[in-house]
Amino acid sequence: MKRAQFAALAAFATLVAAIAFFHGRGVGDVHAQNTGSATASTVATAPGRQVPEASMVDQDAPYYEACAREGLSESECVGRLIWFKATAGNDRFHTYTFQQRIGVLVDWFRVLRADQRDDRFWAWGIINDPSCCKPGEADCPARSAEETYGFDWCPGDDVLLKYVGKPGYIDPACGLRDAALDPDDPHSRGGKEDQRHSPCDLKFGTSTGALGIRKFPNPRFDAARWKQLNGALGTWSGFDSKLAAKTGIESDQRVSKLADGSVEPPFLIGTSCGSCHIAFDPRNPPADPAHPKWENIVGLIGNQYTRMSELLGSGLPITSLEYQMFAHARPGVTDTSAISHDQVNNPGTINALINVAQRPVFAGEMISKWRKAATCGDEKDESKCWCEPGRNGKCWLKSSRNDDTTPVNLGGQKVILPGVHHILKGGEDSTGAHEAIQRVYFNIGSCSEQCWVNHLADMRQVDPEQRGFGQTPFDIGQCRRDCPNFRAIEDRLQNVLDFFASAESDQVDLYAALASVRKGSQGGKTYSRADFVADLESEFGAGAVGRGQAVFAENCARCHSSIPESTGGSFRNRDFAAASEQHPRKVRADFLGNDQATPVTEVGTFRCRSLHSNHKAGNLYMEYASDAYRQRPVVADIPERNDLKDAGRGYMRNVSLVNVWATAPFMHNNAIGPEICGKPVNQENDFHRARYVDASGKLLAQQPECRRYDPSVEGRFDLYKLSMFELLHPQERGSKRTLTNADVLIDVGIRPLDGKTEKPLFDFGQVRIPAGTSAGYINGLMHKQLVGDLFLAKRHPDRLQAAGKAELVPTLQAMADEIVKNPSRFVDILREQREFISANYQTCDQEIENEGHRFGEDLSEADKKALTAFLATL
Repeated sequence: MKRAQFAALAAFATLVAAIAFFHGRGVGDVHAQNTGSATASTVATAPGRQVPEASMVDQDAPYYEACAREGLSESECVGRLIWFKATAGNDRFHTYTFQQRIGVLVDWFRVLRADQRDDRFWAWGIINDPSCCKPGEADCPARSAEETYGFDWCPGDDVLLKYVGKPGYIDPACGLRDAALDPDDPHSRGGKEDQRHSPCDLKFGTSTGALGIRKFPNPRFDAARWKQLNGALGTWSGFDSKLAAKTGIESDQRVSKLADGSVEPPFLIGTSCGSCHIAFDPRNPPADPAHPKWENIVGLIGNQYTRMSELLGSGLPITSLEYQMFAHARPGVTDTSAISHDQVNNPGTINALINVAQRPVFAGEMISKWRKAATCGDEKDESKCWCEPGRNGKCWLKSSRNDDTTPVNLGGQKVILPGVHHILKGGEDSTGAHEAIQRVYFNIGSCSEQCWVNHLADMRQVDPEQRGFGQTPFDIGQCRRDCPNFRAIEDRLQNVLDFFASAESDQVDLYAALASVRKGSQGGKTYSRADFVADLESEFGAGAVGRGQAVFAENCARCHSSIPESTGGSFRNRDFAAASEQHPRKVRADFLGNDQATPVTEVGTFRCRSLHSNHKAGNLYMEYASDAYRQRPVVADIPERNDLKDAGRGYMRNVSLVNVWATAPFMHNNAIGPEICGKPVNQENDFHRARYVDASGKLLAQQPECRRYDPSVEGRFDLYKLSMFELLHPQERGSKRTLTNADVLIDVGIRPLDGKTEKPLFDFGQVRIPAGTSAGYINGLMHKQLVGDLFLAKRHPDRLQAAGKAELVPTLQAMADEIVKNPSRFVDILREQREFISANYQTCDQEIENEGHRFGEDLSEADKKALTAFLATL
């Protein structure tokens, strides 16, 4: 095979096979200057703190009111503010780095435009900020969209809008009222010295009108140029238009002006952790989800309606490869490794943080990580110990120990839990709760340029000898030194953890929620627990609740109880709803999940998530997994290829069933239960996909209708019952599989200097992957290994033989010959070799998404109903 032929082959495979982020045409480099960080760094070293300009509306008022309503402590309230508002500098990521370095376009105006505020929840699942308003509405300070550049007006905007296109904005986070110092923190020197990093680097900005999505004034904005491009200040119609409107070239219909780095928008947009976790309160849902009140909102249960995947791909055409790869998760589900892509199709639900203080911890695990210290002693190596300049004994020491604990404040009392949590679906985050919280900020874009974006795999790099061929682990110590946002968050992680354990995370029992509904609708009439049980037994059968408890003890508790029989006595005699005598608010003692790692082959659910690889040795988040995680036995009976079965992967942790009535559909991908959807007025933002397939894997002509989002108490309970029926009746589930819902079009033509025509590359101008292709297949194709092996099969087959791939050589050689001879049949050749590729170049070949967890299918119908009734009480 000639070098030119191989170059063409590599180009085709890179573009088509799965992950080629190719939408960089016309995109400039990420701006080198970081004005936000420069300003914040000045604040951090200056004597005293910069004071944000006073606004006519106190944007923190509803947050402090919520703290008072829930009885939160000072530390818990600060943690809540950070959770809801802090972007930690990721406004640069979502405005520049994500779009220009990674090539995925976000159309923030499409998502946040004020004139579609009433449709925003139904389209994107995001929750409207009750304090914001649509310009022009009665009592709204902004009289027109021109004043807000088409966005909602929100508290603090009277200040922020003055700085659009101008320097000098002082972030509201600079005015954060920090909680009292922890005397046990070695960096506070006995609670006497406040050495916390400036809160300015938390970066709050103001609300965009959607909770958890924050905006900042762009000092580079040019109003005259913006008006020329868009026709008015209050619209982004030119900024998010297709280039074809100007060039007339067909392929430019798939390229947005959003990719033009020379045009600056009025705002930089960032996201907080709350963007996924803020949700409607199950005990007090809004009468109208598009118009919630502050008392309808909580920050920890997780938003089961969010369309975060579609939101982050909102500027991409539906025919783009990236869109079809990543924008297909169900509502309430997101692929947290979509940006840090590991070529595994592994979307997962947003974790519900309920009864966090009762969550199991694991003691005695060997963990290598950075720990706070008062001095580095004689250690001079910054890779092992580092002291922050200008501080008094504020040091971190990297060490390996097996005695880590988790400090949690409960009712003003510090409780030390003897061990660490196992976070994420496979227990990947396993070095401590503080570290798991910090890692979430990386996941949403914080410190990207300083710390981790250069450690991602470059999906266009097919040469294994070059940088970017695969992931590399980023260095937490280096990130701490170089990213001020990291330090701002790190110094307040305990506040966030305290919020996690606050009353806002307490269970919300269905009985209490129904009592609240009846009290409001029936003139204050009381509704007792006895009434609740009577209603359940009227629906599910006499004695159903008691019988369901026995069924649970016999069939479910071994995985779904946090108190083993060795310490809590027989499950048969257990009151699973008993309150914890040690907890000041007497929440349920049993977390109803043991967080133990279970081989995915045992539970049988969609195993691709268990093969998530970002925490394995040598990959991006390596430093956030414990030694114990990577020493787990290999799950040998996973059907994927052997080199994907390294220790650590292949497990799913057993989930909690606390408030399971409020969090349906079920499983880590929300696939068991009815499909839910928003049915927005704007049909362009209707992202519901047909998923039910026949035995051949093709979509059924007649699809069950999706259920519209319904966060009411009755709506959640109905969805729970339907999902429980599917869980316990696997034969009634049908089969769900995600397919591409449009042809994927990849232009490989060359634009001549005249810029008006396109010439095919090797007589092959466009790759077309037809609609109906498995999204998981595209997502999980190891295209780099395939390209490399195709080349070796022709040039150095001996190397493949030495690598134990001798049996692959004949097929690879035949494929390579056919591709070079008939490049226009490239996609057809890949499809014809589907079975071969799936067996050798797929990270996960499971495609039916609602399989598994068949526990309970052999129960009698009466016992299934009883179990459904009992779980509704937990």
